[in-house]
Amino acid sequence: MTSVHEDRQRQTVRPTAEDGVAAAGSELIGGPVGRRALLGTGWWTPVRVVALVAIGMFALGMVQKLPCYNGDWFFGAGAQYTHACYSDIPHLYNARGFAADLVPYFDRIPGDMEYLEYPVLTGLFMEVASWLTPTGGSLQHREQIYWLVNAGLLMICAAVIAVCVARTHRHRPWDALLVALAPAFALTATINWDLLAVALTAAAMLMWSRSRPLAAGVLIGLATAAKLYPVLLLGPLLVLCLRAGRRREWGTAVCGAVASWFVVNLPVMALAPEGWRKFYTFSQERPVDFGSFWLIISQRTGNPLEGANAWATALTLLLCAAIGALALYAPRRPRFAQLAFLVVAVFVLVNKVYSPQYVLWLIPLAALARPRWRDFLVWQACEVMYFIGIWMYLAYTSSGDKHYGLPPEGYQLAILAHLLGTLYLCAIVVRDVLLPERDVVRQDGSDDPSGGVLDGAPDVFVLGHHRRARHAAHHEGTYVEWGARRG
Repeated sequence: MTSVHEDRQRQTVRPTAEDGVAAAGSELIGGPVGRRALLGTGWWTPVRVVALVAIGMFALGMVQKLPCYNGDWFFGAGAQYTHACYSDIPHLYNARGFAADLVPYFDRIPGDMEYLEYPVLTGLFMEVASWLTPTGGSLQHREQIYWLVNAGLLMICAAVIAVCVARTHRHRPWDALLVALAPAFALTATINWDLLAVALTAAAMLMWSRSRPLAAGVLIGLATAAKLYPVLLLGPLLVLCLRAGRRREWGTAVCGAVASWFVVNLPVMALAPEGWRKFYTFSQERPVDFGSFWLIISQRTGNPLEGANAWATALTLLLCAAIGALALYAPRRPRFAQLAFLVVAVFVLVNKVYSPQYVLWLIPLAALARPRWRDFLVWQACEVMYFIGIWMYLAYTSSGDKHYGLPPEGYQLAILAHLLGTLYLCAIVVRDVLLPERDVVRQDGSDDPSGGVLDGAPDVFVLGHHRRARHAAHHEGTYVEWGARRG
């Protein structure tokens, strides 16, 4: 008789057994994991291994910032770009009034910005880090310590992300190594405070996968209070719940999101409305900026594209509507992670600015939507090219007449690499939606491991000529597989 532990181990999908790139890469550490290997057993569970790898890679990312920590942030504007170690964190410690103990949103900041231009929960994160920063010593030393404090807090967020991704797909915990080992994750983790929103979003997806829509909604609301993009996840959930007849669960999630967002924002909204509005007015008024295809058009034509915000909003709504139609038309209901990735990718692709750390929004979603190393690494290679490209371009623009670095034409190629890499991964995910037999997550008989109440639920509303065939196939086969997996 096999033990319960052995049965669980047998159910766990090992990437080296199904992914040629993972198997080839494993040769660096001794080859694919065997059936009787200790890795993944005892204390070395997949979740713990993934968390430790994520922390190790995060630490390597901190080491990559060492030239800037040792002086490039303070003594040379160009050096922090040529070493590709720039971070907003030490610069904003003084520029946003934290060094002077100004209260975010309430106190005016000397200079053009006037108020902190970040959402409330991110502002609180920044303020807590400033409380933990000693007040003695030179400003440069305090900026260094402020970056270290934030890096420590963000490392916790990175570990939370890795654990949540590992636990979202119960039988595929090793897919979270895509997150832990992602080069762009390590390179961009300490540029800004995005990991807070990413961690809350990953936790929200974990709660939804455990059929806890209220908790998922609360976490989405908190994530939206830290960064705007997590609210987009409510769109895919609406379409999927509509198709599966789970509107009540969607309503519960929305109520939780709205309530938690208001709890965080209402005090600042009521007591410091001008400071609270700064994030939203800044986002609307911000011109075409780094990383967007709008910048390529603007630089090539000399047109500032003052109407880009309206065009970007219209394109986002149009493409999200197309994703919704895809979800209702597909021969099998798409997985939540697939639609979540597509919607956030659309937001990233058509936005009028793409900061290099925005890739953090997509990495956990990509690992859940398309857990294949080849496709993931192709995309990551493009993002690393962009990461290097933007710093070399800033080195060029800050070098004056010396003109070292990457000229505008070279930077435009780096932007195209980012756009094409993201579009490539989107195309693969769309193909998996239209041809569900190509979806690697479903090849073991799973339906939607991240879907929670949607997992194994029958369709009640679909579009297209596939409707009868889809319902017949579902009634004949899906319940049998779903019941066998939970038997």
